[in-house]
Amino acid sequence: MKKSLLKISVLVVSVLMILTFSLAAATTAAEKKVTLTYSIWDSKQLPSMETIANNFTELYPNITIKVELTPWAQYWMKLDTSITAGGGPDVFWMNVFMPKYASNGVILPIDDKIEADNIDLGNYPEALVELYNYDGKQYALPKDFDTIGLWYNKMLFDAAGIKYPDETWDWNTVTDAAKKLTDTSKGIYGIAARRTGQEGYYNTIAQAGGFVLSPDKKTSGYDKPETIAGLKFWIDLIEAGVSPTIQQMTDTSPVSLFESGKVAMLYDGSWMAIEYGKTNEYTKDKVDVAVLPKGVKQAVIIHGLGYCINAKTKNPEEAWLFVQYLGGKEAAVVQAETGTVIPAFKGTQELWVESMPSLNLKVFIDMLSYSVPLAGSINTPKWWDVETKYFTQAWTGKISIEDAAKQVATEMNALLSAE
Repeated sequence: MKKSLLKISVLVVSVLMILTFSLAAATTAAEKKVTLTYSIWDSKQLPSMETIANNFTELYPNITIKVELTPWAQYWMKLDTSITAGGGPDVFWMNVFMPKYASNGVILPIDDKIEADNIDLGNYPEALVELYNYDGKQYALPKDFDTIGLWYNKMLFDAAGIKYPDETWDWNTVTDAAKKLTDTSKGIYGIAARRTGQEGYYNTIAQAGGFVLSPDKKTSGYDKPETIAGLKFWIDLIEAGVSPTIQQMTDTSPVSLFESGKVAMLYDGSWMAIEYGKTNEYTKDKVDVAVLPKGVKQAVIIHGLGYCINAKTKNPEEAWLFVQYLGGKEAAVVQAETGTVIPAFKGTQELWVESMPSLNLKVFIDMLSYSVPLAGSINTPKWWDVETKYFTQAWTGKISIEDAAKQVATEMNALLSAE
């Protein structure tokens, strides 16, 4: 009996010591006077990020946040250079390139911190949590997410007497509508078969039952018949004359063609909501968005940014406090109300939907249940280049899409084997 009491006493003391240490660490992090650098790349989000940073400093007056904006074109080079030199931001945005940085020890794994502070990862879409898990470790808290929708010009649909797209549409429906909407005498096309992965063929590949990258990230799926079927969907639209050619879309971007009323439908991301719904004078009263048409099944690509901590930060506890706040509900609400992005924290997305009532933005949330994470591995940028090399030739008709896809698979597999 005495031994049992002694064990209980030791256990109680141990728990109290752990709690005391944790509280002391949190207090130290909150009271230690430091400045954290926080690196982002989107100028549209700078005001909301500065608001969030200021709100955080109000809670922790001794922690100042310096928000550093670096445009996308220079962001990764600057990040790589600064970290290689032993510096870099304390906290920074991350995307599908995460495996490269995690495998090189650049990002601080946060599993122990998530467990210690009882962070519920169930507050975020599962696909986003998965996106920032590498080799069994979690490297970021999700910031936001985006899915892809079928944007359409209501005026062109009305003029052609076609009902607006809805959840019943499939590949055949969108192809038939594109044929009716095309009027080459006026330079108007039913749809733009843009040669892009995230906004375009990654979605139809998943809808056809194919895949870009195997779940274990070791094999390309481009030589699979289902994947090729997802690619062929776009080639068929160009060959049918209901989409501008790749040369036309190079001379004038698909977005510009859509915004000028020369393209009736466009697969594009939720991040374009402000552009199409508010800032562009032509589209803001004339367009809306629907869920993506289904192929063999429903599917949509989901991606989103994550908040990462520099593994070399001199202030890991303070950086974690800030990442916790960034990934929390209060920061998500600030993001949602601006309309710039869909916040990842569950229960706050409705505020984003309400930020632009003229658009049916709810469709981007509705597609979450069948979303597929954007594929990524250590060498993602390299096999993206391979995709561009061969699919550009297929989109121009120089080689068949079957041959292009098989060439991509061969070179992609070589890159994956080197990881």
